[in-house]
Amino acid sequence: MDVSSYRICVIGLGYVGLPLAVEFSKYYPVIGFDINKKRVGELRGFDDVTLEVEHELLEQVTLSGPDKGKGLYCSWDIADIASCNVYIVTVPTPVDKNNRPDLTPLYKASESVGKVLKKGDYVIYESTVYPGVTEDECVPVLEKVSGLKFNVDFFCGYSPERINPGDKLHTVSKIRKITSGSTPETADAVDALYGSIITAGTFKAASIKVAEAAKVIENSQRDINIAFVNELAKIFNKLGIDTHDVLAASATKWNFLPFKPGLVGGHCIGVDPYYLAQKAQELGYHPEIILAGRRLNDGMGEYIAHELVKLMIKKDIVIKGADILMLGITFKENCTDVRNTKVVDIVKELQAYGVNLKIYDPWAKAEDVKHEYGIDTVSELPENIAYDAVILTVAHKEFMDTDWSKWIKSNGVIYDVKGCLDSKMVTARL
Repeated sequence: MDVSSYRICVIGLGYVGLPLAVEFSKYYPVIGFDINKKRVGELRGFDDVTLEVEHELLEQVTLSGPDKGKGLYCSWDIADIASCNVYIVTVPTPVDKNNRPDLTPLYKASESVGKVLKKGDYVIYESTVYPGVTEDECVPVLEKVSGLKFNVDFFCGYSPERINPGDKLHTVSKIRKITSGSTPETADAVDALYGSIITAGTFKAASIKVAEAAKVIENSQRDINIAFVNELAKIFNKLGIDTHDVLAASATKWNFLPFKPGLVGGHCIGVDPYYLAQKAQELGYHPEIILAGRRLNDGMGEYIAHELVKLMIKKDIVIKGADILMLGITFKENCTDVRNTKVVDIVKELQAYGVNLKIYDPWAKAEDVKHEYGIDTVSELPENIAYDAVILTVAHKEFMDTDWSKWIKSNGVIYDVKGCLDSKMVTARL
């Protein structure tokens, strides 16, 4: 199929799918499909609540109907995607409460594609998975629902997403893309398709499984490195040494990796290692380092809460009923997403001590936090209040230039989890 004849459907219009759909829509007819009617309605009104795509750009590329040529049309109606010939699946791949991979969104998306799949079509997956999911889990669903035969009637590819939410520098087209296909010809076609929009270039992996594995180890590697630095932070805290001072000194060596301690949440770094671990365990191998890193990082919220309480006790602050201001609850800085934020672990631990906790986050929507966690937040900083402690948990740009010492009582504590405030201002850093 000639690249100029592609009619693309992007399934799942979240942090990954929407920017990808918008980028493709600059060159091709694109249907953005999402089962969330509220989300589709917002996008039709040029409003992206994730703030990944600006209003003006959405307005510029949005079409009034599904058959209007080059541009983007968003829909929840499966009939609108029936005429597409390239389906790109970008739905989330979470873990359940026991940290086991949950492929339900992927199965449902595959079922939707299977209902409209035709001979000669391509299905490309971008969702993070363990090696083998595309061909062993998704393809059977496509075959069953469509009645078509894999690599005879339709073909598959895998091109792992590399979206960094909130990052306006490393956007879709500026991040090199891994591509792959179920046949050599499909691999060439998938590579050419992405190559037509990715200015940073592409890398054609040897197989779909290789591409899947490459994605899942990217974030597993980061998770392990952050776990190592988190462990160092615990050790240096016992030694009375500032971890950030140590890291600054070590960073003078040319090949030192600049990782910092902190919370590891979100949909990638805090999730992907479990996908790799699950597959390893299915094969009879128990991954030691991967799971050790996960355990350490998952326990940082509780550790941080206890450190703050100890700092307060040292200043003779009564913990029960103490007034604490928490800065930030999203999973990362300058981002609206609160799903899988590990700040919640700190919140729960502090609430167990019976403190009065005020959570201020100018990026998070209060209704989203309430829906996800049952926690109340505010988007405007309360005035004329002095707190027993201020804890910065997310490095939003709005927090950087404020003198937080004016917001604490005379014996109050400022704890900087991110290590981004003026060290002269804070009582301690992680």
